[in-house]
Amino acid sequence: MGFLEFNGVECNLADGRTLFEDVSFSVGAGEVAALIGHNGAGKSTLVNVAGKRLKPRAGAVHVQGGLAMMPQFIGSVRDESTVRDLLLAAAPERIAAAAADIDALELELMERDDEATQMRYAEALGTWGEAGGYEIEVLWDVVTTAALGMPFDRARFRDVNTLSGGEQKRLVLEALLRGREQVLILDEPDNYLDVPGKRWLEEQLRTTDKAVLLVSHDRALLGNVATKVVALEGRTTWVHGGSFTGWKEARQARRERLAELHRRWDEEHERLKELVHTLGEQAKISAAMAPRYRAAQTRLRKYEEAGRPPELPREQRVVPRLTGGRTGTRVITCEQLELTGLMKPFDLEIYLGDRVAVLGSNGSGKSHLLKLLAGLDVDHTGSWRLGARVVPGFFTQTHQHPEWAGKTLVEIMGRGEGIREGLDRGAAAGMLSRYELAAAADQRFETLSGGQQARFQILLLELGGATLLLLDEPTDNLDLVSAEALQQAIEQFNGTVVVVTHDRWLASSFNRYLLFRSDGEVVQTQEPVWDENRVTRVR
Repeated sequence: MGFLEFNGVECNLADGRTLFEDVSFSVGAGEVAALIGHNGAGKSTLVNVAGKRLKPRAGAVHVQGGLAMMPQFIGSVRDESTVRDLLLAAAPERIAAAAADIDALELELMERDDEATQMRYAEALGTWGEAGGYEIEVLWDVVTTAALGMPFDRARFRDVNTLSGGEQKRLVLEALLRGREQVLILDEPDNYLDVPGKRWLEEQLRTTDKAVLLVSHDRALLGNVATKVVALEGRTTWVHGGSFTGWKEARQARRERLAELHRRWDEEHERLKELVHTLGEQAKISAAMAPRYRAAQTRLRKYEEAGRPPELPREQRVVPRLTGGRTGTRVITCEQLELTGLMKPFDLEIYLGDRVAVLGSNGSGKSHLLKLLAGLDVDHTGSWRLGARVVPGFFTQTHQHPEWAGKTLVEIMGRGEGIREGLDRGAAAGMLSRYELAAAADQRFETLSGGQQARFQILLLELGGATLLLLDEPTDNLDLVSAEALQQAIEQFNGTVVVVTHDRWLASSFNRYLLFRSDGEVVQTQEPVWDENRVTRVR
């Protein structure tokens, strides 16, 4: 049976400041605990502590039943890794270490096939077997068949970059959910999954008997699977023992209780200080008052040492100002456009002010369409054009910006990368504060959390003067407050918006829907369609 327990866990930032402290909660077998909190609060750090990838400054994590973990960005691999490499990245440490030894010795045997190397290779194979390597290969055969429709022997050397982000996530999730480890740590497992994939994940989480700690910003998924909510705010955690649907009300009630406790604490603190002051003045006049004065001092000291009630959670405020601007009436025109090998030719006209949600399964070509419209090199036939005064702004799903590697946010903004002109430090800091990024001004882009990276990209869209927003899964890594702020900004944007999304909540606010079907057809629908077998088409 799986069991995960945090006892007084504390972690500090690199500059010594406390990220969170006194984190204590547990997740039992069959429970799905949703870990929520604003971007940068430390959710990914907390799951890395649980996965033994980071050592806490204080406290301990206890795991019973074996632990497996999915990191936040495992579904955005774009290097030369293979399917086998991806599965090893999600495998228990003992399996990954044994595989690394075998790979190294196989390379060594190619250069020096002597008896000593052969013996070491044989020992490595023995270690692989003892670690459960042969058993996990049987599991991987089931996993690749379920996720990719092919056995492991055929899939193992396939390049990961030939798989969509959703296919990568499904592959790893199949391995974790079918594996023997009884505690699962899942950091944004629904990112890159299409809605059928999310529904599949929901069903798996509802029926699993494993202990699951889940980080997600998909409100529909959280409402469907979470049996408890662990909120990371105010530099610690508190637990709502009910479902996610009741969390907002529970949070507001807790905030009101904390505010009342703080008020009472402050009143008593002032009363004790006034008592000490009064008795101190009296003790100067009468020695008989000295014992009472010392007793009052002791009482005040102990009261202060006991500390204030738990910190009131800070209300996060993210304020995008996506202004846009007037353009020609026809913003996008596509004529017999075909993205090679992905879909059949289609015609499309998008007009000023349209809010278009592009829906469909993973790998159907949705992200490629946005890249093409953003001016990137995408193999296609047919024609497409943007209207007069249309300035596209592209938000990339994977947050991959190699040109920003090693640069801080202030440096990126100072050099004018992706925006109309560079900003001095003061102006950049003011902009960053509206996106709750002021504290991260001197952090390198690649060290930010996924949500912080997403907010920074949206800020640059604001500064770049875009009149056409091309957003590829913009809410995937945004916390709840940021996602709501982005939707409000989209509604107020004076321009045109095309969004690729699997966010059921976000899609419901749009007025046009473009469905990429699995048979290659591209059709418009009257409402969000997650089951393409039930489609009402419009001309």
